[in-house]
Amino acid sequence: MKQLIAVTGCPTGIAHTYMAAESLQKAAKEKGIEIKVETRGATGVENRLTDEEIRTAHAVILSSDVDAEEARFQGKPIVKAALSESIKNGGEVIEQALAQETSTEDEEAVPSVQTEPSEGRRTGPYKHLMNGVSFMIPLVVAGGLIIALSFTFGIHAAEQEGSLAANLMKIGAESAFALMVPVLAGFIAYSIADKAGLAPGLVGGMLASSTGAGFLGGIAAGFLAGYLAQSMKSFIRLPKTLEGLKPVLIIPFFATLVVGLLMIYVIGTPVKILMDVLTAWLQSLGTTNAALMGLLLGAMMAFDVGGPVNKAAYTFSVGLLGSDIYGPMAAVMAAGMTPPLGLWLATLVTRQKFTREEREAGKAAGILGLSFVTEGAIPFAAADPFRVIPSLVAGSAVTGALAMGMESTLRAPHGGVFVLPIPHAVGNVSAFLLSIAAGMIVTAVLVVLLKKNRTTSKKTEQIETG
Repeated sequence: MKQLIAVTGCPTGIAHTYMAAESLQKAAKEKGIEIKVETRGATGVENRLTDEEIRTAHAVILSSDVDAEEARFQGKPIVKAALSESIKNGGEVIEQALAQETSTEDEEAVPSVQTEPSEGRRTGPYKHLMNGVSFMIPLVVAGGLIIALSFTFGIHAAEQEGSLAANLMKIGAESAFALMVPVLAGFIAYSIADKAGLAPGLVGGMLASSTGAGFLGGIAAGFLAGYLAQSMKSFIRLPKTLEGLKPVLIIPFFATLVVGLLMIYVIGTPVKILMDVLTAWLQSLGTTNAALMGLLLGAMMAFDVGGPVNKAAYTFSVGLLGSDIYGPMAAVMAAGMTPPLGLWLATLVTRQKFTREEREAGKAAGILGLSFVTEGAIPFAAADPFRVIPSLVAGSAVTGALAMGMESTLRAPHGGVFVLPIPHAVGNVSAFLLSIAAGMIVTAVLVVLLKKNRTTSKKTEQIETG
């Protein structure tokens, strides 16, 4: 019997990672095929593939927007699929893997066989950026919530040297947030060049922070360090006796030196100017312009339900937290909660529009929505994209516009309703909740109006339930 192995992973590691794994496992079971799926989610690597499992596998499925340590699969046929493709069409992905030619015995000498890039599969710069974001998010979450905790003692309590509030601020702002940009840059570079890119990436990110270039400078430093280190790995040739010096001495030294000098003398100042202009513009936004920005960010959050457009809006807002700009984060989280919550509401008010399975999925979507897991809307969007997705976009756009227009703010980049009890984590809580409620209603109403009836009689319901 053919055995398959797979790796799934997304930047936030909360929903897509495990939904893709479950879809592949279910499809493989239906076909009587054994599969082991390694997941790279928020808690780290789980169900890690062993060397023996890799050696005996017929083919490898890579469905990951973060680093999957692809080098360990050298010599194995590799099928690359977008996370959304694995979630929606797990059976087709399994079939592609089964159709690959069996690898030869001399695996070391055989290059990996890869399928043609499938539509929607994200590689290159996007994947590297998302890898950096995935390592940055825990720091931002921890730092943001600890900063919010410091405000429980009073909005100015942290100004008193030596107080608990001041020490909480030191942990959250001066430590966790201070590491945000270096970690972003370091792991962008790591995704590109593996360990060789880590040192120059971290140093470049630290210089981006110290020069005021912010998260934009960190992104630039990460890509610069990664591609420079990768180029040096490819072009520097040494005798075998000296080859061991390359990853531990030559590349770290020269790459870090070049990246550092470029960040100080060439890149840092222009990016700092750009960040200053962006920050000043965001801080000066009036109610109307803020609402328009919120509308755009909200629409982006629902457009591809956790895909690259969604992640672009999210990354932009998370990056601004380090510049003490909290409005976009509130709009993004509220708008990201709206799609699954709106679909849950729609399944409650109009049973005839949904199958029994969809109504059950609606309950799960409601819970996911409360937790800021936009991906809870994926099953509905995949089943009826031309009616559902416009409804989701409209609802989230309304939510984002209201959240920013009413000056709601958010200091934590994740958590959904579970951050609400933390004092000062959410500014203008009533506006935050009102924006979500309004978006939910808009989403539900549009879905109800646009979708066709799915169950029209008890007989139909009996057929659906078997």
